Amino acid sequence: MNFDLTINPINDIEADIELIIIIDKNFKHRFVQDKKLLKKSGFKATQDETCLLIEKDRLYVGMDSLTSSNMRTAIASAIRSLSSAQYETLKVASYMNNPKCTAILRAMVEGAVLGAYSFDKYKTSKSEQSIAEIIISIEEYNEYSLDIKKCAIALNKGQITAEATNFTRDIVNITPEDCYPKTMANIAKDLAKDSSLECKILKPKELRAEKMETLLAVARASRHKPRVIHLTHKPKNPKAIITLVGKGLTYDSGGLSLKPADYMVTMKSDKSGGSAVLGIMKAVSEMNLDVEVHGFVGAVENMIGGDAYKPDDVLIAKNGKTIEIRNTDAEGRLVLADVLCYAQQEVQADYLFDYATLTGASVVAVGHYTSSIMGNADEPKDMMITAAKSSGELATKLDFNNYLKKTLKSEIADICNISNVRYGGAITAGQFLEEFIDENHKDKWAHIDIAGPAFVEHVWGENPHGASGAGVRITLRMLEKLARG
Repeated sequence: MNFDLTINPINDIEADIELIIIIDKNFKHRFVQDKKLLKKSGFKATQDETCLLIEKDRLYVGMDSLTSSNMRTAIASAIRSLSSAQYETLKVASYMNNPKCTAILRAMVEGAVLGAYSFDKYKTSKSEQSIAEIIISIEEYNEYSLDIKKCAIALNKGQITAEATNFTRDIVNITPEDCYPKTMANIAKDLAKDSSLECKILKPKELRAEKMETLLAVARASRHKPRVIHLTHKPKNPKAIITLVGKGLTYDSGGLSLKPADYMVTMKSDKSGGSAVLGIMKAVSEMNLDVEVHGFVGAVENMIGGDAYKPDDVLIAKNGKTIEIRNTDAEGRLVLADVLCYAQQEVQADYLFDYATLTGASVVAVGHYTSSIMGNADEPKDMMITAAKSSGELATKLDFNNYLKKTLKSEIADICNISNVRYGGAITAGQFLEEFIDENHKDKWAHIDIAGPAFVEHVWGENPHGASGAGVRITLRMLEKLARG
C-alpha cells in the first residue's frame, strides 16, 4: 500500500473512491455530501460503523470523537470494508484536533496498513487488498493550516511502524512446521543483510560455552536445535542504550507436563515475544533512531521425547542459580532466564525490557487485549504505560509483592519454576525472572507479559484474527521519545 500526501483540496484529487469520516455524528460538516442517502441507509455514524455508497463512490465511517485511538480503528474498519471491492485508489482529507500535532494523521496511516492485513499463506485462494494507493490531502476537517513536512514525517513513521507490526504478525502466524529456531535466526540474518543492523547467532555449541543450560534443557527433546539471536542498531552518538529480550518458543507442547489438546492449538503464538523484538529492530533500523538498541531472542521448541527435561529436575541457569522444575510447561521463563543473563553480560543498558507470552494468568487478570507490565521500579514501567497511550496498545501495571515471591521457594534448589499457589501466576512469573536481573539492571528492567493481546482468534480494533504484533508499537513510541532526548 502506497501513500501520497498532497496540498491539493480533496475535491481536486482524482481517485476511485473517497473516504469521509463523520465525527461525533456531525452530519452537517462540509465534507459530508450525502445526508439524505445516509439517513435512508440507517447509518448512525457510531464508532467504526461504515456505509459504502457505491453509486457515489464514497465510503463513510463513524468516529465518536477525534482521537488517535478512534482514528486508528475507524480507518482499519473502513479499509476492511473495501477488501472485496474493486477500488484501487482512495482519497481522504486530514482530521486533526491540534494544528501542531500530527499524531492523528499517523494513526490514520497505521490504521490503514494494519486494517489491510491478512494472512493467507496457507490458503489456495489468496485474498487481495484492492486499495493500492491512498492519497491524503492536507485540507483539514477543522480548517487548520498544516505543515506538510511534519505531516510527511508522521506519515513515514506511521507506515514503518505498521509494516513492522505486520512483519511481526506474519512470523507469529507461520506454523511450527515452517517456523522453528533456525527459521527465526534466518529471518534475523535477512533483516541484517537488508539494513544497517548487526547480527550474531549462537548455536548449541556456543550456548553450552555460555552455560545457558536451562535454555538447552527446554530444547533437548526437539529435533530443531535452539538459537539465540542478537541484533544490534548502533548509531554514532546514541541518546540511550536499550536492551530488548524476547521469548521465541516456536512451539510449546508443554513438554512432559503436556498441555491438553485444546490448549496446544495456537501455541505457534508462543514466539510472539521474540517476533516482536525482530519487528521492533526492523523499524528501529528503518527510522534510524538515535538510540542504541540490542534485540535478543531465545528461539527454542519445547517438545516431548526420551530426552525431555522432567519435573523434579534441578537445572543450573547461566548466573549459577539452581531451579527446581515442577512443571515443564513453565518453560518460557527458563529460556528467558538464560537469555536475560546473556544480554546483561553483553550489554550494560540504560533500560532493559523483555517480552513474552508468559502466562495464562495475565489473560485472567487483565483480559485478552491488554499487556501486563511488571518490574521493580516505576520508571521503566511508566515509560511503557505512557507509550501505550499514544501507540494504540493497551497496557497496565501489575505490582510485585513479597508475599507472592515466597511462593516460589524451593526446598531443594534456589528457586522453583512455578508458584506453590494457584493465584497471582502472572506476577510470580515476573518475580521468577527478577532472580535473573543483575544489580546494575534491577531498577532499569520491566517485564511485559503479552499473553493476552499477542494472539486473539477474532478481529478487534485494528487487529485481525490471529497475531496482533503486540509489543511493537508500544516499544517504538517509547524508543522514539528517548531518541528525541
